Amino acid sequence: MNTKVPNYWDYLKLADLLTLQGGLEDDETALETDELHFIITHQSLELWFKLILAELREARDHLAGPLLPEKQVPRVVYHIRRVNAILRLATQTFSVMETLTPQDFLSFRDKLTPASGFQSFQMREIELILGIDWPKRIKYGSVDPLDHIRKLAKDSPAGTLALERIENVLKETSLRGALHQWLSRTPIQGSRHTDPDDAENIQTFLSNYVAAVEKHHTLQANRLIESSVGKAEEIEKKFQAQTKGAKDYIYAEDIEDVTQRRFVTRYRAALIFIESYRDLPLLAWPRTLIDAVVELESEMVMFR
Repeated sequence: MNTKVPNYWDYLKLADLLTLQGGLEDDETALETDELHFIITHQSLELWFKLILAELREARDHLAGPLLPEKQVPRVVYHIRRVNAILRLATQTFSVMETLTPQDFLSFRDKLTPASGFQSFQMREIELILGIDWPKRIKYGSVDPLDHIRKLAKDSPAGTLALERIENVLKETSLRGALHQWLSRTPIQGSRHTDPDDAENIQTFLSNYVAAVEKHHTLQANRLIESSVGKAEEIEKKFQAQTKGAKDYIYAEDIEDVTQRRFVTRYRAALIFIESYRDLPLLAWPRTLIDAVVELESEMVMFR
């Protein structure tokens, strides 16, 4: 019978954790406090990245299921809000990094060349789980970030882990993809995606919405023209362009594949529906979920 009393340091594995700051020399006593600070800051970020990945996958798995029960939507929001809080904290970490002057950093930077935080495979995982459009991803010099990690991993003791994690995440459904799937299943004015006349119902809903947008833009344009704040032709041209842009988005004119266009139109219609009726109690949590995802994108931009 195990009668050992649990304690704080064993639970957190502090005996192991506090020996991992030795740097390339694997000797903490040989480090200046500036380098120790640099290592601890980045190790802390990587631990936060680990939690971010776990939370994103939890949220993704809920959304990717064939059915997301209404009572589970707050749980998805819970996971995403935690990620947002972590990203805000991670961004604030740079205020600690700023206590390291450029001169202090240069005292040990040379031995790290060409190492860079851009090589963080967990950060690449986060981007892929979120659903980044990878072809548009900024390159590492002239090299794709994933190819860069693959190349470095061949000569690194931890390379097997980096390669395994990167290759596995490429096979996963992204949070963005799961969110779109969830939205595409959203009942819109009583019409479900499995109903035989759903496509027709969605077109009716969108046609009414587009008509409302056109009416609103016409009223706005006429108001500006009557106020003599500009030339009538220029004002009308501006609002016509806005109306066209809205219609192109709503009907997914940016999507060439017909089948994919139907899918995109369906989930964009759901976004419009949820936003249009956001004050209804039944749509309160779906709207909160969308708000949390929008905030997540904003926090990622701020952190990166």
